[in-house]
Amino acid sequence: MTLLYIIYLIAISAEAASGALMGMRRRMDLFGIAVLGTVTALGGGSIRDMLLGHYPLGWVAHPEYLLFTTGAAIAAALLARLVHRLKSAFLLLDALGLVAFSVIGCDIAATTGAHVAVVILMGMITGIAGGLLRDVLCNQVPLVLRRDLYATVALVTGALYMGLLHLELGQNLATIVALGVGFSLRLVAIRLALALPVLEADTPAFDELPGRRS
Repeated sequence: MTLLYIIYLIAISAEAASGALMGMRRRMDLFGIAVLGTVTALGGGSIRDMLLGHYPLGWVAHPEYLLFTTGAAIAAALLARLVHRLKSAFLLLDALGLVAFSVIGCDIAATTGAHVAVVILMGMITGIAGGLLRDVLCNQVPLVLRRDLYATVALVTGALYMGLLHLELGQNLATIVALGVGFSLRLVAIRLALALPVLEADTPAFDELPGRRS
């Protein structure tokens, strides 16, 4: 069993758990929690594979992933009743899934022979798309579109991983370093509210543009 495969199982479990916690906050029933957890865990990889024409999709080729993510979501929902700080648990699990999927996405995209820029982009999509689908299904502004660094962390993680592989550091070591740096960067971004510049258009001239008036 390779390191990346172990990380993949951890990542889909973490993202399924983050989806479950979000579902609980939205007062979903057990079925809704299981569906949301599975979509969060497997959605990013599915979108990546469809964009790359990489078939069959991972969960189609390995349907046991559906059982794995459903079980992780339900387990997280049941155990969450014992955890009082759901928001902190959610952010930690989401950060873990974000960086892990970014590395895994790059690794899978690289096997298709795509350009390195496309590989890094596919890593980012793998990292953020599941969480984006989760937030859309929960009817809230996706985490990726909020102020603290999110997609940027996925890009940095993927670029670092590919750079280390290019330097022939070794896949396992490159994976560990990229995960460590990416996870730390995400936690620092949350803690310090690091963000990209926000462009505001709250001006009279903007309000006069077509479609801005009620």
